[in-house]
Amino acid sequence: MISKVRKFVILVEETHREMSKDITPPTRKAAALAVIENPCAGTYVEDLEVLMQIGEELGGILGEKAVAALGITPAEAQSYGKAAIVGSDGELEHAAAILHPRLGKPLRQAVEKGAALVASSKKMGGAGTAIDVALGHKDAAYVRSHFDAMEVRVPDAPRPGEIVVAVAVTDSGRPLPRVGGLTHEQAEGKDGLR
Repeated sequence: MISKVRKFVILVEETHREMSKDITPPTRKAAALAVIENPCAGTYVEDLEVLMQIGEELGGILGEKAVAALGITPAEAQSYGKAAIVGSDGELEHAAAILHPRLGKPLRQAVEKGAALVASSKKMGGAGTAIDVALGHKDAAYVRSHFDAMEVRVPDAPRPGEIVVAVAVTDSGRPLPRVGGLTHEQAEGKDGLR
């Protein structure tokens, strides 16, 4: 393993009722988080290749853990997102290096296909900082019922020289969606939009 992981955290959220209505089946989101050592902490590093490699490694690991937490097959995953929180001895570009160049490809493999852009968010913060992992349909960005987010946090992370990396996956959209647009069932996933 390239990344030095202090811990993994897995979270599952199920919504069974909303506005006095039963949600059957419940909408479900899972997030897999890795608390890792930041190899670039404490100094300016021009070449962030090591963080890009870590992102590639974690994309698959976290994607597989999130899918497993939902107890579904990769094909049953409907939306996904990614996020990172960098501790105070790092910089925001460290999160970008992990999330953007290479994390997406192994995450797409973990959820089978993934034609759409992977929504993302990043920030600096200390231990216990929360972040919203933006979510979007994995194959068709125009599926409005899947525009959502999952808030995650690790009480003791990130420490100054750490980064929290998160991937979230769902097996459904929001509970009670009714703002129109393309549905999950109508999505073709050919161009990442429809």
